[in-house]
Amino acid sequence: AEALSEPVAAIVEGVRIALENTAPELAADIVDQGIVLTGGGALLQGIDEVLRDETGLPVTVAEDPLTCVALGTGRALEDPIYKGVLLAV
Repeated sequence: AEALSEPVAAIVEGVRIALENTAPELAADIVDQGIVLTGGGALLQGIDEVLRDETGLPVTVAEDPLTCVALGTGRALEDPIYKGVLLAV
């Protein structure tokens, strides 16, 4: 657990920065709905609790964090609006 404290701190700081730079209307949704963790980082034991404690927001881990990233990306690429945004990055 100690070996992961530095990467987890970096994740927490990244989330804080993202929240600070989020448009107010979207921030209101995040406060209401919370944060859903996806991808490999979501599998870090206790990361949801750390983020919950540090942000004061509801934090949950997606049911299948690895697969949902691929599925969401696939769905986004099928939508012309989202596809344009994804490919512009």
